Amino acid sequence: MHLSPKPYTMMLSLFLGLFMACSSPSEQNSEIELSPSDSEKMEAFSGKTEQATFAGGCFWCVEAPFENVDGVITVISGYAGGKEKNPTYGEVSSGKTSHRESVQITYDPEVISYSELVDIFWQTYDPTDVGGSFYDRGSQYESAIFYMDSEQKKVAEESKKRLDESGRFDKPIATPIIKFTSFYPAEEYHQDYYKKNPTDYYSYRKGSGRDDFIKKHWPELSAKEYPAKSKSELKSELTELQWEVTMEDATEYAFQNEYNGNKEEGIYVCIVSGAPLFSSSDKYESGSGWPSFTKPIDPRVLDKPVDNTLGMMRVEVRSKFGNSHLGHVFYDGPAPTGLRYCMNSAAMKFIPKSEMEAEGYGDYLWTVEDK
Repeated sequence: MHLSPKPYTMMLSLFLGLFMACSSPSEQNSEIELSPSDSEKMEAFSGKTEQATFAGGCFWCVEAPFENVDGVITVISGYAGGKEKNPTYGEVSSGKTSHRESVQITYDPEVISYSELVDIFWQTYDPTDVGGSFYDRGSQYESAIFYMDSEQKKVAEESKKRLDESGRFDKPIATPIIKFTSFYPAEEYHQDYYKKNPTDYYSYRKGSGRDDFIKKHWPELSAKEYPAKSKSELKSELTELQWEVTMEDATEYAFQNEYNGNKEEGIYVCIVSGAPLFSSSDKYESGSGWPSFTKPIDPRVLDKPVDNTLGMMRVEVRSKFGNSHLGHVFYDGPAPTGLRYCMNSAAMKFIPKSEMEAEGYGDYLWTVEDK
């Protein structure tokens, strides 16, 4: 998945992107230096960390979607699953080793769960492809989920089964779930490639067919698709409580709110932007008095800044597209995530399963499982 090492014009780059995999000018391993932002995260972080390792073809294209997701500390491109020690890019990309191009994610389990990372991973590549990934063929470009322990294995297997039965793809999910054995960071020039060489990166994504595949199989989640209304519009449309919660970070009364006891099937969307937030399948009775969920539909629609108000440190949950307060996330939830997304009813709107298609949320019907 790599381009020619010689200088080239933008036109040539676009042309090569249609036929060649991601390339690089060197085959020598070098010590990985974390970017300033990654170094900052590592220095500031003092809590528990866990790791997740995924392979989905071109590691440039799997690395980028996990960057800037709250709770993710670092994302490193590299080589996983093989027997050979200290492999180089040249050895792996030519198929001379048993490694696969992969990414290893270090994350804070008190902010984001392994289950959420797996949900993102499925949306980065073609999980039905056997023998490679898009234009990159060979075992070195085959997909895989490398589990670190029995809990990760269970989560990955259940997630795979759910996706397989969802009907989103015409072919069965081919990604194997394999026990983790080793991971070697790739050469420094591969790290954050989408930032260092954006023209090459985006032409490769488009030329390989990856972008078209993702667009065809997954709904768009963007500020363009779910624009927030102006403050003046919201002031006139929201109730006083909804305004205070979403715009002024207030908290509604426990047990005295609309959705705490709601057991109907459907999804909860942002009352400001309409973006899908949570599925009834992930809702549970926490006893807290507020609607609680084990995970969101897609963690990339949320921001999770640290909240130091009230003399304590908490992780706030905000709607990314609505720029609105939703609630907080706590590390005291049930398996498999261990998280409790404690939300304010006033920050959300419930769409019953029977109305999701008519309301424009038909793409999310598969997330609502019959109980």
